[in-house]
Amino acid sequence: MSAGRPALRMGPAELVQAAAMARRFYLEGKSKIQIAEEFGVSRFKVARVLETALERDLVRIEIRVPAELDAERSDALRARYGLRHAVVVESPEGAEESPDPENLGEVAADLLGELVVEGDVLGLAWGRSTIHMAAALDRLPPCTVVQLTGVYDAGTAERGSVEAVRRAAQVSGGEAHPIYAPMLLPDPATAAALRGQTGIARAFDYFDKVTVAAVSIGSWEAGISTVHDMLTDEERSHYASLGVEAEMSAHLFDAEGRRVGRDLGERCITVEADRLRRIPEVVAIAGGQRKGAAIGAVLRSGLVTSLVTDTAAADFLLRDFAPGPRPALERADPDGA
Repeated sequence: MSAGRPALRMGPAELVQAAAMARRFYLEGKSKIQIAEEFGVSRFKVARVLETALERDLVRIEIRVPAELDAERSDALRARYGLRHAVVVESPEGAEESPDPENLGEVAADLLGELVVEGDVLGLAWGRSTIHMAAALDRLPPCTVVQLTGVYDAGTAERGSVEAVRRAAQVSGGEAHPIYAPMLLPDPATAAALRGQTGIARAFDYFDKVTVAAVSIGSWEAGISTVHDMLTDEERSHYASLGVEAEMSAHLFDAEGRRVGRDLGERCITVEADRLRRIPEVVAIAGGQRKGAAIGAVLRSGLVTSLVTDTAAADFLLRDFAPGPRPALERADPDGA
């Protein structure tokens, strides 16, 4: 600028030059060095011109994401809990208290489309969220799909987890390894016998090969935890006395993310917690304010690396939970097991 010109005013030649440089840099993707060579100036001059163009509103930068995604909450949640990926979806109007809105499954399906690469082994655990996710899948690289837990009740028509595995395999064009067995059995001996059956044993053999997994999270209350609803009143009271706050794939956690009631796992057809911890990418899908405390507990466990949730749960997690260490990055076992 020439001497005496008002500080916030640019002359026509400066405006034209700044606009041209900004076009080269922001729209054409040229480097500052390339622009400097073209205009016969130093790269420091180019940097100053681009900075001035921003300051004086000649260039406006907009960061736009689809309306249903909350980028600010997503980034805050990722940073606070040390997550690899956090995607926060707008809660449907009037659904703040409802667990796991169906749109979470749709967004999780898109996320899996990003994370899974050809040759991966994708593991799916039982849960309404994972079932919704599988139904929404429309793209997936060629991969093997394995079921990580038994079904809610093999004696009823509720076989959503088997259908989810078959659906994901159909979309990817890969092999499917479902588990035709209940998640919870009457006693450890029956569970052990089922694990030895050929089809179930074949699925279990894939657990150590899983590279990406999708799981659901339940609060310890009726209708929001699969395991809770399968137990007797006496059993529920027993596990509640141990401080259960959350359930994921038939593993129980207290508020600090420590596993409790491990004897339950002996009666369940499910991936072991230690195997889950070794999976490189474990995406939890859960939302709703009623699940906020449960989601926080599972995040502390170090078993999951990424989260798809909604604004109701995210606000709870950002407001009411002090995360402490970042177990999702460290994959450390908080109870030392």
